[in-house]
Amino acid sequence: MHRKNSINVTQDEPSERFSARIGFLFLLTSIFFINFMARIVLSPLLPDVEADLDIRHSQAGSLFLIISSGYFVSLLGSSFFSARFSHRQTVLVSGSAVGLALIGISINLGFDGTRIALFFIGLGAGLYLPSAIVMITSTFHSRHWGKAIAIHELAPNIGFVAAPFISEAVMRYFSWRGVFFILGLTSLMQVGLFLKFGRGGDFSGNPPSFSSLKTILSNPSFWLMVLLFGLGISGTMGLFAMLPVFLVSSHGFERSAANLLVSMSRIAGAVVVFWGGWLTDRLGPKRVMVMVFILSGATTMLIGLAPWHYMVLLIFLQPVIAVCFFPAGFAVLSQNSPPDLRNVVISVTIPIAILTGGGIIPTLIGTLGEVASFEIAFVVVGLFIASGGFLSTCISKSDNPLTR
Repeated sequence: MHRKNSINVTQDEPSERFSARIGFLFLLTSIFFINFMARIVLSPLLPDVEADLDIRHSQAGSLFLIISSGYFVSLLGSSFFSARFSHRQTVLVSGSAVGLALIGISINLGFDGTRIALFFIGLGAGLYLPSAIVMITSTFHSRHWGKAIAIHELAPNIGFVAAPFISEAVMRYFSWRGVFFILGLTSLMQVGLFLKFGRGGDFSGNPPSFSSLKTILSNPSFWLMVLLFGLGISGTMGLFAMLPVFLVSSHGFERSAANLLVSMSRIAGAVVVFWGGWLTDRLGPKRVMVMVFILSGATTMLIGLAPWHYMVLLIFLQPVIAVCFFPAGFAVLSQNSPPDLRNVVISVTIPIAILTGGGIIPTLIGTLGEVASFEIAFVVVGLFIASGGFLSTCISKSDNPLTR
């Protein structure tokens, strides 16, 4: 009986005042920060990883596909897990699993062992996002979703900035494996903080029935959102993953200089994401997505085509544009999904998008960089991203189109 009452209070009475639950939101965002760092920190370490493990660009790029594959499997099963346990428990299990997997990869396991450990990092991380989004949208009134999701999206944007800085600081004293150990220890400490101070999410999700999955998977609107999220992730995680190797291999940057440039280029995104949330609430997510994809795709192509001094400016501009996709994208998913199936829609949409944008795209960049050139790779990926501008115009305006 107590469980039922907790469900009603959490789901039916979201806070009218945004500030009333801001502490909970920041605590949840901090867990997302560690979760995201675990999946991207390989990027600034990649030049050293290539040398230490004696692997090619294509093999290095495939490591992101391995992380994304684990994330894909776990995220697909996350709604079954959150149906068995509460969303709060799901977040705690995710943080614990990520921490243990990160510590595991700090052991010198060789190339094959490293790939296995990276798969388990993705596997642990994948449980987090659907439950987190459900906790946010059930805690805040719908008119605050854009702002709340924008704050939550601070985690990946700060992570993009912090990953190169933290990597360089740690590698002054330890090898690249030491970075994974410190992140793993931090993840376990963060879980302890949420266990003690975190509130909310004390209700379970609905497991995806075969009928609901069939309805979702057979709907063209669902596959459109999968594709759009894949393109959005390509413009952020996909490019970030391979930028340091691109700068070192094609433009002769030192690793530390490349990481500094990539890190500095992400600072503005941590601020602009608020503007993206405000713009989503003001103009609507569809218009925002059209603009973001066209501009992000164009700047990505120019990174591959422009002389190096213009390229540096474009590296700063591109992520500022690209991060504005996510408040709009998650708003569309939330608006177009019924509350009781929202976690199911997210847990099916995001893994495929992550596998595409965070796994296949870095592998494609690495492969094209090896067989042709990194410049060609960025032009090809930019064309893919820009196509999202046209595809965004096809988003349905009807109620709950993803489940019809």
